[in-house]
Amino acid sequence: MEIEARADTMINSMDLSGRTILVTGASSGIGLETSRCLSELGARVVLVARNKERLFQAASTLVGSGHQIESFDLSLVDEIPNWLLSIVNTLGPLDGIVHSAGLVSLQPIRLWNAQETDTLMKVNVYACFALTKAFRQRVAHKQSASLVFLSSAAGIRGEMGRAVYSASKAAIIGLTRSLALELVRDGLRVNCVAPGMVAGEMMESSRDVVLTNEQLASIGNKHPLGLGKPRDVANAISFLLADASRWITGTTLVIDGGYTI
Repeated sequence: MEIEARADTMINSMDLSGRTILVTGASSGIGLETSRCLSELGARVVLVARNKERLFQAASTLVGSGHQIESFDLSLVDEIPNWLLSIVNTLGPLDGIVHSAGLVSLQPIRLWNAQETDTLMKVNVYACFALTKAFRQRVAHKQSASLVFLSSAAGIRGEMGRAVYSASKAAIIGLTRSLALELVRDGLRVNCVAPGMVAGEMMESSRDVVLTNEQLASIGNKHPLGLGKPRDVANAISFLLADASRWITGTTLVIDGGYTI
């Protein structure tokens, strides 16, 4: 009986029933799989991406009802706080935010330019600041709410031609640590996950734009457990949003198949 009680407690600590969680980048990849995972755990999900048609398609794959879609361009950083508060005014306070949306830059330093870097930083990093600025307000979040950002193994271990992307993902790790300390008084936990290379649309776009099949195979071989799947990352994000992780803040959860060992 005691073992069964402990098992029930463990299951309940992952239950997200009655909670509302906003997920950016929800129309594809890790963001979409995270939205699916959260819905399976009982959450109502607010799916955010730029393409409304793809958002409708994504929402149709979720479990349960009451999910919402929000078409928004996160590069419009200055508009994010008011936009988020408008969602709160309609749906009520949120229990969590997952910032999964992100841009990738794969280019050698000889081709670097400030404009492309600024565009990438707006979505990958500045949006974290803007979302947090709005979310920390009392009207925007419920008690013991949680923020989860997506960093990357590239922010821990360098790769040739990925300086801009790596810099943005390393910034998220530092941002997470500082915000976790600053926002504890607001009842907010702040964590991030750092995935390795995950099979899916982001990897396919890398193949089409820059990387050859041989280069992709080389990256795959650097992951002792092989390439991951979006669900591997979604499971970790869901954990960081649930009561099971109530004593965790300011951490970077590395999910990389051993890539950064």
